Amino acid sequence: MTDLIIQGIYGRMGRTLVEKISLRDDCRVVAGVDREAGSVGNIPVYTDFAQLPCKGVIIDFSSPAGAVAAATYGAEKGLPCVLCSTGLSSEDEAALEAASAKTPVFRSANMSLGVNVLIELARRATRVLGAEFDIEIVEKHHHNKLDAPSGTALMIADAINAEAGGKYEYVYDRTQVRQKRGAKELGISAVRGGGIVGEHEVLFCGPEEVVTLQHSAGSRGVFADGAIQAALYVAGQQPGYYTMTDLLRGKLPCD
Repeated sequence: MTDLIIQGIYGRMGRTLVEKISLRDDCRVVAGVDREAGSVGNIPVYTDFAQLPCKGVIIDFSSPAGAVAAATYGAEKGLPCVLCSTGLSSEDEAALEAASAKTPVFRSANMSLGVNVLIELARRATRVLGAEFDIEIVEKHHHNKLDAPSGTALMIADAINAEAGGKYEYVYDRTQVRQKRGAKELGISAVRGGGIVGEHEVLFCGPEEVVTLQHSAGSRGVFADGAIQAALYVAGQQPGYYTMTDLLRGKLPCD
């Protein structure tokens, strides 16, 4: 039985995690951390990690500052961390990497297994098509999402760019220029509206054909399922920085 601590337990993802975990017999939620003390069912909730009377794998769905706080506490106490918050700065990411020297840190801006398979497929498509095809990414999310483009869209773009040797320049807005598309552009467009959980589309546009890779999340449950799998995986690891590529090994050849 793996004990879990959820930061952001009052939020939509926190509640979804609690519901998903309650149906399992290989893990349990022993505490939550959020803005106010209280409880979720019989799970005690604290306002600060320092108040925790227990140990467990930390799952964070809160904020960039929350992710850094979780990693810092995890490194101090030797608790593995699964960090799912988006919108982190380069300084935040550096703090997570520093913490990974003392405890296992699992980091992904999108915990869906399907999205991470999409990223691997986009990387492979770039290897084959990137020299002759223009590449564009379109992401769609609900109207409450704060950051744009999404962390997932940037994950996809970074995987493509790494495969292409870093040749692409990300373009988020073409309204201020009047010129044809550059060969080294990688366009990223964001749509915000309604209750869209999350949709990502990668278009490889050739002269006379288009190849489209697409993922659509039907509910937040897919992100919770991925976070739980990540927590169970990282609980048995040595200190280090882990990603979905590590989790997917054995499920999908990631060369």
